[in-house]
Amino acid sequence: MNDILNGSLAQLIGGLALTLTLAGWAWIRRRHLAAAPAQQVSPLPRQARRYTLLDTPDEDGQPQHLVSTRPAGTVVTRAGASGPQHFELTDAVLPDGSYAAEPLHRFQ
Repeated sequence: MNDILNGSLAQLIGGLALTLTLAGWAWIRRRHLAAAPAQQVSPLPRQARRYTLLDTPDEDGQPQHLVSTRPAGTVVTRAGASGPQHFELTDAVLPDGSYAAEPLHRFQ
């Protein structure tokens, strides 16, 4: 019985040392990653979209359009005859293939 305990004691100590080494390495790595500033991953270049400014006719009665690379949800301001007009860019596709820009200035 004594031989079995002596033979397995070396394996037990080795396994414990390996476990402590791996746990220490994981703890140091976790601390290092938490302390490092997050790097910004640059997204793919955005595609230019053509937006139709809803309920905003031009001088000839046609709807006004805006071309932008900004993402949906962005609020843009345009100068109008009655002052600044705010529009929110959306992902809604209109029948002519352009995207809708909803007027916000009418709700303020």
